[in-house]
Amino acid sequence: MSERPKMSERPKMSERPEVSDRPEVSDRPKISERPELPESPQRPARVPGPMYVNRTDRELGVTGIQTFMKLPVCLTPADLVAGQMDAAVCGVPWDGTVTARSGTHLGPQAIRSCDYVGGYGASLPHLDVRVDPLEHLKVCDYGDSDVLPGNTDGTFEAIRAFIAEIVGTGAIPLIMGGDHGITWPTATAVADHYGHGKVGIVHFDAHADTAPDMRGNLAGHGTPMRRLIESGAVPGRNFVQVGLRGYWPPADVLDWMETNELRTHFMAEIRRDGFDTVLERALDEALDQADHLYLSVDVDACDPAFAPGTGTPEPGGLTSAEMLRAVRRLAAEVGVVGMDVVEVSPPYDSGNSITALLAHRCVREVLVGTAMRRLGLTQPDYVDPRSAGTGSARTYREPRPDSARGDA
Repeated sequence: MSERPKMSERPKMSERPEVSDRPEVSDRPKISERPELPESPQRPARVPGPMYVNRTDRELGVTGIQTFMKLPVCLTPADLVAGQMDAAVCGVPWDGTVTARSGTHLGPQAIRSCDYVGGYGASLPHLDVRVDPLEHLKVCDYGDSDVLPGNTDGTFEAIRAFIAEIVGTGAIPLIMGGDHGITWPTATAVADHYGHGKVGIVHFDAHADTAPDMRGNLAGHGTPMRRLIESGAVPGRNFVQVGLRGYWPPADVLDWMETNELRTHFMAEIRRDGFDTVLERALDEALDQADHLYLSVDVDACDPAFAPGTGTPEPGGLTSAEMLRAVRRLAAEVGVVGMDVVEVSPPYDSGNSITALLAHRCVREVLVGTAMRRLGLTQPDYVDPRSAGTGSARTYREPRPDSARGDA
């Protein structure tokens, strides 16, 4: 290997040969004179309707194209109408309005791919209630909303239009985030359809998300509920919040919440009275002032032991079992017209993607609850008798005679 020349031996800049064939800046074609790029190829015309993109009806969850639950794909409102879809699962891969750890833009992808069970075409009843939602509902994966990196306003407009496509057909949007900032445009789109002031929100979260701004920005994952209230889309008295704890918000924001009549259930109340009691209160309040219910689930409502993969974890929260039963009961006993599950950050997830799986199951529980409501299974905390047990041990052995037990 030859020795590298010393710095003193290298030619000086003035002695290096000029690059004579490089055009001067003034000689280069202007942007307007450069040839236009070819347009993107147009999608071939097809008959509207759901597209089945997996090879078999019972493809495993870890194989094939990762749609949610192996559901068929719809890409346009015409597809939803042709397929008579009752619900559309969709993603909003946006985390441009986080204040802590990022990564939630990877949430929809992780939630779709974490499931080991599969879905479409197989019999998969919920073992507590013995209801398979896909036997009673038509459901699709509607893909993801467009996002414009660095452009919050443009992205939120795109999200609002994206969700409007779904609700405009009568389907229920089940939205996978994304940071919690997306609830501003998603819930607004639902309120646009059903009427401002007519939608209520049950909001599971460790944080109130009612900040006036995020360091001067109106859009943020700590502001969406305030934006919805101040815009008139969802009045404060139509909000029910569950799971708040920790060290935020400050006193002035708490005062604002009280002034605007939000009904907030802190973890202190849950610890004192029990989750079941507080959930009953939330169920009673859900449609007290509204005609329709939207669910917003931040996974950090659950304790980090159950949801470590999030940007703003707060110890002392709900269990995953409590969360799953709560959203199923709300869907079955009250009914929902929309739902989001947000703040899954896969880079911080642990084990076998347990946070993404929790979010996946939240969506699935809402589908189960919606199917239960269609079947008339709306009694409080319904459990199928076959799953409830008998309350005593069940044995099949013959009772031993008295002499065999040593009795006199």
